[in-house]
Parts: sequence; structure tokens; C-alpha cells
Amino acid sequence: MTTVPPAGIVRRIYANLARLIGGKAGAGVISLGYMIIAARELGPTDYGVLMLVHTFAMTVGGIVEFPGWHAIVRYGAEALEADDRGRLGRLLRFAGAVELTGGAAAVATAAMLGPLFGARLGWSPVAVGFALPYSFAVLASIRATPAGYLQLAGRFDLLGLHTLLAPMVRLAGAGIAAAIGAGLHGFLLAWLIAALIEWASLWVIGLWVARRELGSVPMAGSMRGVTTENDGIWRFMIGANADVTFGELAGRIPPLLIGATLGSVAVGLYSLAQRVTSVLAVPAQVLGQAAYAEFARVVAAGGHGAPLRAALNQSLRIALIAATPVVVVLLLFGRQVAVLIGGPAYAGAAGLLVWLTLARAILLAGPPTSAALVALGRPSLSVTANLGSAFATLPLLFVLLEEAGIEGAGWQAVVQAALAVGLLLFFVRRESQRREATA
Repeated sequence: MTTVPPAGIVRRIYANLARLIGGKAGAGVISLGYMIIAARELGPTDYGVLMLVHTFAMTVGGIVEFPGWHAIVRYGAEALEADDRGRLGRLLRFAGAVELTGGAAAVATAAMLGPLFGARLGWSPVAVGFALPYSFAVLASIRATPAGYLQLAGRFDLLGLHTLLAPMVRLAGAGIAAAIGAGLHGFLLAWLIAALIEWASLWVIGLWVARRELGSVPMAGSMRGVTTENDGIWRFMIGANADVTFGELAGRIPPLLIGATLGSVAVGLYSLAQRVTSVLAVPAQVLGQAAYAEFARVVAAGGHGAPLRAALNQSLRIALIAATPVVVVLLLFGRQVAVLIGGPAYAGAAGLLVWLTLARAILLAGPPTSAALVALGRPSLSVTANLGSAFATLPLLFVLLEEAGIEGAGWQAVVQAALAVGLLLFFVRRESQRREATA
């Protein structure tokens, strides 16, 4: 059925993972550093406001933007199989134009909505006054086209290095803001500068690699025929974009609801717990990113049945092994970790941290399984799982916040994670077996 043995697939996933994990691990350590500075310098109230402003901008951007990296990897793999560089160039120009147009709309939307809704979401007057310039932080997520091409080109080393850039800028900015006593305004400015650098740098790196790899293929020019030679690309991009959007919304809606319901102090506690447990998400996210290009190649070569399932199962084992030590530490010493990072003012995050740890552990299976569905050309099923779990449990969040306070957000996170992963695993097995039966 396929000329690519599962063992070879897994070895390449390991290689991609190794190139990415160093940057992600370094970024995680650096992120912990700037979080400690911000949490201790600002206190739970203003730290919560900082997280609310940033989360709002990223949420608006995630809804309005239109990334195309899934399409670049999937259809680009077909172009490389056919040794058609012209087709790949047209695909890159098309995805880039679509993404940049969506990015401009996202910035404009954030600039319009921030001043209108900021105060209702728990922002301070300082944050509301900075809402307009901070809308440009949305650009941090408008970089999927170069990221997709770098994955396709196998330059996971450059992607790994790039992940260090924004955290380093935030760390430097946080240190300066704390040293001069710039307060919330200074931290907002540091976060904004980091976002702009994160955006611009990856486009520069992507263009540099593309010029080297594609030779005479122009980076600007006609896109004629791109929808014809990439059958179903609009449908695929819409489905993949919806999957990314709703997957990210699952993590971004709770802080906004907490801010509107319980205030910025609760958001500060939640954000610290969420940031600490985010170290669990790194293995799964990196693995999903590293594995997707290989999953796409397997499917393109006809291995959409047992070879794909074998590679996915091995990927899930890798994520579980990598995350187990962190899960144990956070479950046993959650309170001590919260106080160590944020100080005594954050002791109230201890119970929430335990529940979020359990939710993150369950979600380890999410990114690799979603990557397998997208590689199978069924991003809509991943959307169904993420969208269904997020919105089916959203009413539960309202109830639990009222009944249990901030800890209720952790209970809702566990329920949502279990539902999402269960649906994703079911869909992958069903679709791969269906393809296998009709092959």
C-alpha cells in the first residue's frame, strides 16, 4: 500500500521533534522567567489585566485571521512529489496573500473592539487606553505561511530557533519594565514589541529559505491556476482554519469569561496556573507540528490505514513519556510551585493548578491526533471534536464559576479535554479504517 515503512516515518518524526524541542524547551524556561517577573512585579490584579489584554487580542486575531500552513504542507507535499516548483511557488503566493489579507482585517477588528469591550472584560483604565496600539500584537499569529513552508522544507531547526525569539524579547522587556518601575503600561509595551518581532522575523526567515530552495521561482507574481491544480484547496483551508480557530478558542475563552465574571484577580491566578501547566502542552504541540509533515507524506503515498495509525500511536507514546515527570511534580507540589513562582499572593491558584494539570495531561493526545485527521484531508472532523467539546462544555463553565469560584474553571477544563480527545481518537480510527477498506 505504501513504500514508506512505519519505522521510517517514526524516525523522521523523532528527527523533526529533536530539532523543535530544543527551541520549545528553551522558550519554556525563558517564558517562566518573564512570567515570574511580571507576576511578582504587577501582582494578581495587574498581571490578570495584562493577560486579559493579550488574550483578547489573540482571540480576535484567531477568529478573523486565515492561516494557510496546513494547505502548504498538504498540497506542497504533492507538488514536491511531482517535482513541480512552479506549482509550489503559486501555492505559497496564494496562501501568503490570503493570510496577510486576513491579518489586516484581524488588526482592524481588534483595534475597533478593544476600546469598546475592554472595561467590561475587567481591563484597567491604563489597559483600555493602550488598546488601540496593542491591536497590532495580533500580527504575532499572522505567520502561518512561512511556518508551513519551513515545515515542508524540513527546516525544523529554524522553527526551533524562532520560538526562542519572542520569549527572549519579553524577558528583556519585563526586566526593563520592572527595573524602571514602568508598571502595567511598560509590560504591555514589552509584550507588543515581542509580538511584532515574532511576526516579522519568521516572514524574513521563510523568504530567505524559499529563495534558496526554489531558485528562480518568484516570490511575487501570478497565482493563476492555483485553485485548479490544488483541487479543493478552499474547502480544505476553510476546514483547517476552523479547526485551528476553535482549538485555540478553547483555551482563550475561559480567561475572558473569568475576567467578566470574577474580575482580574481571578484571571491573574488562572493565568499563572495555566502558564505553569503549559509546559505539559509543549511535547504534544511540538509533536503534532513535527508529525504533521510526515503524516501528510504517508497519506500522499497511500498509507492512510495501518501505517498512519501506527505512526500516530507511537507519537502519542512519545508525548506521554515526555510529560509524565511534569504531571507527577505538579500534582504533588502544586501549591509550592504556585507560591515559588508568583509569591504568597498566588497561593489561591494551587487547587486550580491540580485540575489544569489533569486537563493538560489528557490533552496530550490532541495535537498529534488532529494532525492525523488533517493529513487524511478531514480537518472538519477535527473541527467537530474541538468545536463540539468547547461549546458543549461552555455553559458548564458559567455554572461552575458561580458554584466553585476559580477552581470551577479547572473542573470544566478536565471535562472538555476528555470529550475532545475521545472524539478525535474515534474519528481517526473510523476514517483510517474506512480508507483502508476502500483502498
